[in-house]
Amino acid sequence: MTFSLAACDLEARQWGVAVASKFPSVGAFCPWARGDVGAVATQSFVNIMFGPDGLDQLEAGGTAESVLEALLAADDQPQERQLGIVDAAGGSATYTGPGCFDWAGGTAGPCYAAQGNVLAGPQVIDALVETFTGTSGTLAERLTAALLAGDRAGGDRRGRQAAAMVVRQSGGGYGGNNDILLDLRIDDHADPVPELIRLLGIHTLLFGKTPPEEFLPLEGELEGEVRALVAGTGQRSLEEWAAVENLEERLWPDGSRIDPVVLGLLREA
Repeated sequence: MTFSLAACDLEARQWGVAVASKFPSVGAFCPWARGDVGAVATQSFVNIMFGPDGLDQLEAGGTAESVLEALLAADDQPQERQLGIVDAAGGSATYTGPGCFDWAGGTAGPCYAAQGNVLAGPQVIDALVETFTGTSGTLAERLTAALLAGDRAGGDRRGRQAAAMVVRQSGGGYGGNNDILLDLRIDDHADPVPELIRLLGIHTLLFGKTPPEEFLPLEGELEGEVRALVAGTGQRSLEEWAAVENLEERLWPDGSRIDPVVLGLLREA
């Protein structure tokens, strides 16, 4: 009882899934992704193992089509399942079993697979695809824009409750030793998709990556200003203040430059 979009950005090397549903904590069940491997959305009487098993098969070299066929062939209730897969090359596949509740269906194209069941109508899938393919920005921004468009086109015809998004990029997670670029969930909310977009904004502010060429040399008057501002917060150093504010991922490695986002937040503080 869900609509979702599995997708990738091959240039950024990112794979992800965005999903919304009148089902609590849908983010714990539906969205699965792995950096440089692919993305899987599993829903409708969900077989959760389609997620990890599908990613393992993709990592072993399977295509979206072949993995979808293999997962369904090994399942005991394929007629009730719904599944979308995007592989490492941007290949995609979607499946809607004949036992899924109306309206149910999906479509797949280069770098995306959109699907849903118990929807207000096919316009929900149309809105997902049209917005995703017609929107610029990061993969996360495009996924959430598409999810909002699908929601406002009618979404799950039973109502709203939960939304989630995962985006994976090899080495892109906190600390650089994992692929968890984004993992955001709204488990129970009257209007979860806008709330998901709000969380994305917070995540981007704290953990987003400013291009290196936009960092400012921390010298002269600016260095003095920063030192005074940090002292005003009661912290001993910029590094200490940034750690307290969860901005450590935005620091320049040797401290000789400052992210303009960090500078703006420090001035506000």
